Amino acid sequence: MLTTGPRGTRDILPDSSGYWQYVEQVIRQVCRNFAYQEIRTPVFEHTELFLRGIGETTDIVEKEMYTFNDRGKRSITLRPENTAAVVRSYLEHKLYAGPQPVKLFYIGPMFRYDRPQAGRYRQFHQFGIEALGAKGPAIDAEIISLAVDFLNRLGLSDLRLLINSVGCPECRPVYRTKLQDFFREKLPHLCPDCQSRYDRNPMRILDCKNENCAEHSQGAPHMAECLCDECNSHFSGLKDLLTAAGINFELNPRLVRGLDYYTKTAFEIQYAPLGAQSAVCGGGRYDGLVAECGGQPTPGIGFAVGIERVLLALEKQALLPVLTNSIDAFIAPLAEATQAKAFEIVTELRKAGFTADMDFMNRSLKAQMKYANKYPARFVVLIGEDELRQNKVMLKNMETGNQELIDKTSLIHMITEGMEK
Repeated sequence: MLTTGPRGTRDILPDSSGYWQYVEQVIRQVCRNFAYQEIRTPVFEHTELFLRGIGETTDIVEKEMYTFNDRGKRSITLRPENTAAVVRSYLEHKLYAGPQPVKLFYIGPMFRYDRPQAGRYRQFHQFGIEALGAKGPAIDAEIISLAVDFLNRLGLSDLRLLINSVGCPECRPVYRTKLQDFFREKLPHLCPDCQSRYDRNPMRILDCKNENCAEHSQGAPHMAECLCDECNSHFSGLKDLLTAAGINFELNPRLVRGLDYYTKTAFEIQYAPLGAQSAVCGGGRYDGLVAECGGQPTPGIGFAVGIERVLLALEKQALLPVLTNSIDAFIAPLAEATQAKAFEIVTELRKAGFTADMDFMNRSLKAQMKYANKYPARFVVLIGEDELRQNKVMLKNMETGNQELIDKTSLIHMITEGMEK
């Protein structure tokens, strides 16, 4: 049917778009405080970018990407996440030539073919942070601090910050061998996806949502047992910095995240009342991604926040702001002959910085007043034929009910004065 949108998408209607604007305003405030600048990348990229950047063994690449050939027979994919696209832009526009680290944020839609459910859509929206060029744990702590600060500014409580280290190319092969030894005898009992991950990326078995796989992975070795000196020092430094900042955290040795590009730090922020979709923020370090995309080895770290899930959490905690569509003035022409003058007045008020509207439906006076009350409007400007001849208007204060006939030339002054009382 042409009267319904595709499954897994939704319209953000005027009665709720104000909530989105509120969250986006908080995003911009916190990013400005932390000195992060906005970047906007295309909603589609060459498919190869995600194959190399995200990892071919991930669920996103194997099952969830919207990929198609364009008219030039090029394989194009709607972005399922934005880190790889930011890295591509970082390289293409030589942002590495400027001061480091490069600190960026983005807000926008992503696309994954997934089973729609509460807080999860096939077109969904993310707020993300990326910092490129700094390798020490201090930038990791700043990134996590920014995420926590953002959620706290919204008033969210009952949040859990989970952290882990997923190692690096030096120590991860040791862990890979230990995991394969652990899962070898359990392999026939794992789901087909995890059986294929056994050779390609056994760490991903720990991230499987299949209950049977989760049960058979109990007792699996921890990455902490295999960390090299550098990774161990980095993780210890991160924990010290978070403690110094008064940020509570929990160690979760099973936290590996769902993307292959993560190294060292991985973290997730959960809001338990959301149930199965409790993760509202996830991120980590990706020191090998820039080189994988064709650049020089460059450290990086970032996170993404699902805006739909944040709004769901705000709704559950009754933290959404009270929305109002109130306007300063409504212009009510009382005859067809006064339409032009009404349009002139509404134009002048808007140019003066007021929010103003007028009747476009040739309603009766009673209907126009009722319509003005629905906004609500602070003032109503009535223009009849008598007022038109005298170059006057009837100004009604909708809060007090008082009205007076005034010169049209003094209207802006009278409304300004009335709003200051």
